[in-house]
Order: sequence, then C-alpha cells, then structure tokens
Amino acid sequence: MIAESVAKKQGKMPHRTQPMTALLVFTGLNIVLASTITPIYDFVCFHPYWERRRYQRRHEREESLLLSQST
Repeated sequence: MIAESVAKKQGKMPHRTQPMTALLVFTGLNIVLASTITPIYDFVCFHPYWERRRYQRRHEREESLLLSQST
C-alpha cells in the first residue's frame, strides 16, 4: 500500500514492463503454432478418406449423367 502511493507520487508503475520480452514470446509462440498447424492441415485435407469420397462422388455423378443421357 505504501509502495503504491510512493510509486504514484513518483509517476512510476509498481512493476516494470518488458516489451522486448513480450514481443519475443509472442513471435516465438506464433512460429511454433504456425509450424505445428501445417502437418495437421495436410493430414486432415489429404486423408485417404477424402480421396475415396471424391472418387466415389465423381463415379456416382458420371453414372447419373450416363443414365440421364440414355433415357
């Protein structure tokens, strides 16, 4: 309590800010997150399930077009 009133009189904050440390931590965290999201994105987007589904849907679409053209 006394330290706060002394700090206010001197016009200083009761703690020191360290903007360079905060900037480095923020940048480092973003780099780590960006490097871990790429393999996860690739795994989800290029999973064999999606390839099979894409092939199956294309096959169904071609079949329906052939049936509609033949009738």
